[in-house]
Amino acid sequence: MANGRTSVKSKLFGDEIWKFQVTLRKLEFYTNQKGISKKLTFPMRMFHKLRYHRQSLKLGFSIPVNAFDKGLSIAHYGTIVVATSAKIGRNCRIHEGVTIGATNGSNQAAIIGNNVFIASGAKIIGEVTIADDVAIAANAVVTKSICEKGTTWGGVPAKKISDHNSHSNLNKALFQDI
Repeated sequence: MANGRTSVKSKLFGDEIWKFQVTLRKLEFYTNQKGISKKLTFPMRMFHKLRYHRQSLKLGFSIPVNAFDKGLSIAHYGTIVVATSAKIGRNCRIHEGVTIGATNGSNQAAIIGNNVFIASGAKIIGEVTIADDVAIAANAVVTKSICEKGTTWGGVPAKKISDHNSHSNLNKALFQDI
């Protein structure tokens, strides 16, 4: 798994981030139902929506359903804000203090590729595209698209700081078959 877990069961105490992620995925499952299944699963959807809301407030996360593809890894609890129009690919690792938002009156937010690492305090603002295997450094402010795969970006505004990809910041098991 993207966060390095070998078990899908959580501990009775602790594991709040894991519990949040499981609730997020369950809510996505029930939200994405269609037809008669959507009506039949309404009580479960409402249960998970309430649980998701409580956990979001407790942990400081504002993450909409269906924004992240599989493999989401949240490193720490703390403020994480993601716009409802953002689309993030597989195996994204995100740290606290991150904002992925829209700007200038637009409703469109970032489209982020697969295997992207977003460090503490990074801001990705506006209708930008981030390529696969990119690492975004702590406190970087990204306002323009990053089209170069396998690079590291940092600073205000973000500039390319190296040709190192994000793999060293993600779970090594994700890349064993590559």
